[in-house]
Amino acid sequence: MPLNPLTEVLRLLDDTLSLGGRALKFQRDTPLLGALPELDSMAVVSLMTALEEQLGISIDDDEVDGDVFATVGSLADFVGSKLA
Repeated sequence: MPLNPLTEVLRLLDDTLSLGGRALKFQRDTPLLGALPELDSMAVVSLMTALEEQLGISIDDDEVDGDVFATVGSLADFVGSKLA
């Protein structure tokens, strides 16, 4: 069964940022970078590592910018493109 990028992003956001289930209620348009205090620069690195390790994808540094982490949907779309 293929992975659902949105479901995986929400799960990993919740786990990596220790949000205690809050991320599971996020929608595609929920803002991330700049809106979520837990998502600082170190958390972005941790989240990218978790995405790579748990989803088996490879993320190059030059692929990631603020737009990827703008919203839950933009991050899920990025992950979806890596899983395709």
